[in-house]
Amino acid sequence: MAEKIRERAYAKLNLTLDVLGKLPNGYHDLAMVMESVELGDDVDITARNDGEIHLNSNLPWLPKDGRNLAVEAVKVFRTAIGDESLGADIYLRKRIPVGAGMAGGSTNAAAVLRALNRYTNRPFNADRLRELGLKIGSDVPYCVCGGSRLAEGQGEILSPLPMPPECHVVICKPGFSISTGELFKKIDERSSRIRPDTPGLIAAMEQKDVAGMARRLYNVFEDVLPRNLREVGELKSRFLDQGALGTVMTGTGSAVFGIFDDYDKAADASVELGEYCRDVFLTKFVDEIEI
Repeated sequence: MAEKIRERAYAKLNLTLDVLGKLPNGYHDLAMVMESVELGDDVDITARNDGEIHLNSNLPWLPKDGRNLAVEAVKVFRTAIGDESLGADIYLRKRIPVGAGMAGGSTNAAAVLRALNRYTNRPFNADRLRELGLKIGSDVPYCVCGGSRLAEGQGEILSPLPMPPECHVVICKPGFSISTGELFKKIDERSSRIRPDTPGLIAAMEQKDVAGMARRLYNVFEDVLPRNLREVGELKSRFLDQGALGTVMTGTGSAVFGIFDDYDKAADASVELGEYCRDVFLTKFVDEIEI
């Protein structure tokens, strides 16, 4: 029996998110400042030599077949190393809320790639793992190493950024999810939009200016949210009332997070916001993962 490998699958947050247009392959051209946070899932993997892939989770309703990106990651990895007999028993202990815009499925897939790379004595470096990740999903290349990065193109063009200044992050996931496809359609139909000040945000990060960074949080998808999802805006107002320096929706939602420069304020806010959201997390940014 192969040894069980455990990988931490860190959630991601978007400090900025901009949609620049469409690429020739039909995907959207994006520009995003992305950060990993301490909140994450545990991914336990035991390799098999019979080619079978079995997945279980503490969330019994999660797909267990190829619709789950963790399963797809095993298939992509074994094809890359040329060993179709490689299989895996996977257990996902989920903490990242589903349908939140926090790359829960993508970060699980990235954890599987890292674990299998370790099991097979690291045949691939980080760049190659990211290439494999793009075959699975646009967020997977970032999730392979996480950390502080500017992501462009489909999300696969990654440039390292300085770690944000020390601060505290509170994340709230409302009791609804948002259709990614619907938001992209609305973005495509919109002729003009406000764009995030990504260079200014990066400069604030370099200067360790928490307030300057927080002021520049911006996600263009907030501008095209359906009218019936006003709860996102209301949640942002509650964050500011609780002392957040800045707040924004991550990805295509529906999770919203706020940045605080004081732990006690962040802790109090997480309690207060728990009155409105079932899933509330007090966390912090974390550095990139070593391969």
